[in-house]
Amino acid sequence: MLLCFATNNAHKLTEIQALLGDTFQLQTLADVGCHEELPETQATLAGNSRQKAEYLWTKYQVNNFADDTGLEVYALNGEPGVYSARYAGPQRNADDNMQLLQERLADQPDRRARFVTVITLVLDGSFHQFEGSVEGTIIQEKRGTYGFGYDPIFVPLGRDCTFAEMTLAEKSQLSHRARAFAKLAAFLKESTLP
Repeated sequence: MLLCFATNNAHKLTEIQALLGDTFQLQTLADVGCHEELPETQATLAGNSRQKAEYLWTKYQVNNFADDTGLEVYALNGEPGVYSARYAGPQRNADDNMQLLQERLADQPDRRARFVTVITLVLDGSFHQFEGSVEGTIIQEKRGTYGFGYDPIFVPLGRDCTFAEMTLAEKSQLSHRARAFAKLAAFLKESTLP
């Protein structure tokens, strides 16, 4: 079965292809002729994920899935949430985003947070959503060189190292994205059984 993954990131595509196996052949946005920026104007991660998937289905008539991910900090009423990538401005700079987050948490004793990924799958016009999350804590000093985004300041619950101190294999065992994609993979495998 052909499925478009709403990305042009080759690393993401390889990672998800391995998870889904040979039953599914993944395509990128470029493979289906989509070269424009996908819309992300909703107020929630679920809304953005669905908006992107719906856009692809409506405009290109391809079975597809789209994801959106954010960091939600409890003491900040869920910020940065849907604005995680552009928290400190349109330049989408991870260091700026982390600095702003640290400033806003400066007087907060509660530094609990969670990463959330929401995936929307469109199969022949039917929509399905899958969510994965991981609880953790925001630390004050950046640690580690792996990963991206807020990984250097996020320590998952039950661990003593940040996501940025873990290898990709280690992070994939417990990350929000891996959990959401595992649910997607299970659904797809079950729905294509003879």
